[in-house]
Amino acid sequence: MTIGQRLRSLALSLLVVAGLGVAAQVSAAEALKPFILGSQSNGDPGDILLASKEALQDQGFSVVGEYSPYPDATVVVVTNDFLKGLAEDDEGAAYLMGMRVSVTKVGNEVQVSYMNPDYWRRVYRIRRDVTPVAAKLSAALGSEEEFGSKGLSPRKLKKYHYTFGMEYFDDQMKLADYGSHEEAVTTIEDNLAAGVAGTSKVYRIDVPGESITAFGVAMSEGMSSDAEILKEVDARPLKHVAHVPYELVVFDGKVRALHPRFRIAISWPDLKMVGANSFFGITRSPEAIKKALTELAGGSYSSPGGGGGFSL
Repeated sequence: MTIGQRLRSLALSLLVVAGLGVAAQVSAAEALKPFILGSQSNGDPGDILLASKEALQDQGFSVVGEYSPYPDATVVVVTNDFLKGLAEDDEGAAYLMGMRVSVTKVGNEVQVSYMNPDYWRRVYRIRRDVTPVAAKLSAALGSEEEFGSKGLSPRKLKKYHYTFGMEYFDDQMKLADYGSHEEAVTTIEDNLAAGVAGTSKVYRIDVPGESITAFGVAMSEGMSSDAEILKEVDARPLKHVAHVPYELVVFDGKVRALHPRFRIAISWPDLKMVGANSFFGITRSPEAIKKALTELAGGSYSSPGGGGGFSL
């Protein structure tokens, strides 16, 4: 090989390495994580909760629900006209109408965290940009860092499932069908008031002029319990409390919910299947959640006879 050929070969190698470096930077830049830590500080949790709600309202959000899955943890759910408007164009946006914000005391500090709008928009296959929502949440609560996974690209989020045999976003649970939207919503309201299957109402959001309603459902019974699930899998220093409550959505009388093996996994996409604080500890939760939500919706539940959990 001549000196000229060697120089050309070296130059080509450097270009390839540089290209790989740029690709890695682009990949890292576009990687998204499920939650954003707004702030972490000392202080009284009640005061921080009140200040957070006031700051959210100052940014144009309406508080539609509040829920404490366990002591020292509170979730505030907010919405605005922009979020409700998204559901007019994309059905998946009905699951994003209620933005979840958590205030959690961990040791001597209080964490204020919230859903990463861009992460969840990709998960729910929403076409419109949600930067206006992200900007308002950041202005109200801060934005120290994204957390909750190593990061997933928009392409992977769009077709996410935990592993072979697990459900995708499209594999939504068909809980019940009614002749009218009003009948479906009334049935769910009545069942929530009665505490059917250990459920209770956190919020209800209606899309003006559309037959679309989203409910935030708290669960407290058996292995569907929010507290039990969080106790088992939410073991890392930054807490995923903004995972709850679970959404139940009514589209023109059709009651739907995301499959638990998708809905739980997408909040903890890096969690291992077995071991300490793994999905193995909540292997019966997906079917328990399906049963609770089916009964809440007034549908007919039948046991799968041994399957349906976080196992294959």
